[in-house]
Amino acid sequence: MTEPYDLITMGRIGVDIYPLQTGVPLAQVETFGKFLGGSATNVAVAAARLGRRCAVISRTGRDPFGDYIHQALREFGVDDRWVTPVDAYPTPVTFCEIFPPDDFPLYFYRRPKAPDLVIRPEELDRDALRAARIFWITGTGLCEEPSRSATLAALEARAKAGPTVFDLDWRPMFWGGEGGASGDGGAGGAAAMARARPYYEAALAHATVAVGNLDEAEVATGLREPRACARALLDMGVELAVIKQGPKGVLAVHRDGRSAAVPPTPVEVVNGLGAGDAFGGSLCHGLLGGWDLEPMMRHANAAGALVASRLACSSAMPTADEVDAFLAGR
Repeated sequence: MTEPYDLITMGRIGVDIYPLQTGVPLAQVETFGKFLGGSATNVAVAAARLGRRCAVISRTGRDPFGDYIHQALREFGVDDRWVTPVDAYPTPVTFCEIFPPDDFPLYFYRRPKAPDLVIRPEELDRDALRAARIFWITGTGLCEEPSRSATLAALEARAKAGPTVFDLDWRPMFWGGEGGASGDGGAGGAAAMARARPYYEAALAHATVAVGNLDEAEVATGLREPRACARALLDMGVELAVIKQGPKGVLAVHRDGRSAAVPPTPVEVVNGLGAGDAFGGSLCHGLLGGWDLEPMMRHANAAGALVASRLACSSAMPTADEVDAFLAGR
């Protein structure tokens, strides 16, 4: 049997087509860069850049963009054995607009259906899931079948055998809402959140860690005050709740009574879209290292800040030396 993975993530994968000009509407952009994308994938890349052995469970189209994804994963040192092709659907692409410091509209091209939502329960390597030192799933994986059943089956097979992270990852347009990547989903927001909440509750019953911003925590708990959200997530079954608050920093609360409130790490923002994934990879790195809450949150904040100061997501993920040097300079 091969050595267990430090981290297995499961969920969204695709190609990010990002403008190489900032402050320009998409209609006027002339040049773009192509990058590996998808939040679950980026978390694995982020942890791999920190020296961890990682793999992704996902699916692509059987097309050149799918070939590119396998190439990129291997270059980042992430195992692609569970990234399989789907004949019926194209590999998804995502465009964005870049208006620093805090406006980064996303445009997902995932229709008629994204291959990463065609992960099936019978395809899962349950032994590997149980053996992994950390297993990470996202809210997006719950939005459609068969991915929803596969995600819940993976969590049941995992059975809290070790740290099991639920990235609350609220994308209202995947649930029938409107608007951007987070927020209340416009006119359909309340209905979209109501559709999602039972599946979020089911996933939280099998998770040991929940991580998300206030919008995402509200989907799971119906609350928006950070400490109230954290307490509610603990009551729903997790041992550690991590609430990201943007300019107010991050709050981490553990079931054993420990907590840490850490301010943000200021940087000149270029593109904030990959910061949360860098935070997630660093969070896994800290969990694997058995770190205390405060240094773990400071490291995760720093990793996220470094990515926010760069254009890309996956290729912008920092190394351990880069994060250490950044923190030393604060």
